Amino acid sequence: MADTKTQNYYYALGRRKSATARVRVQKGKGAIVVNGKPAEEYLADSKALLAELQKPFATLEVPVKDFDVSVVVSGGGHAGQVDAIRLGIAKALIEFNAEYKATLKRADLLSRDPRERERKKFGLKGARKQRQFTKR
Repeated sequence: MADTKTQNYYYALGRRKSATARVRVQKGKGAIVVNGKPAEEYLADSKALLAELQKPFATLEVPVKDFDVSVVVSGGGHAGQVDAIRLGIAKALIEFNAEYKATLKRADLLSRDPRERERKKFGLKGARKQRQFTKR
């Protein structure tokens, strides 16, 4: 997506459930910023989610401190947002270096999880839940 001659960052879009993450990766000092806050602050409730963000870098054995990651994410909860960000980072790293694609694909970091919430249907209580059946 990003033209390397005019821009100094690599852009990718990641999605999961109803979360959408717009990710920019550029050479830097290792700062991961999510919606204007450091990732440690944004995901303060879970260290596991923070580790999940850095999975593409760990898989490639590339130090996180070599890149700055800037993310704008909306929709969903923290877990869905982290999955969307992780996919966006992996896709942006491929924009940076196409040789990373095989490694990331083998680690299953490039596949989008297609599961979405099923909509509520007319006449039912939820997507599939119905009223209790009475025989008599």
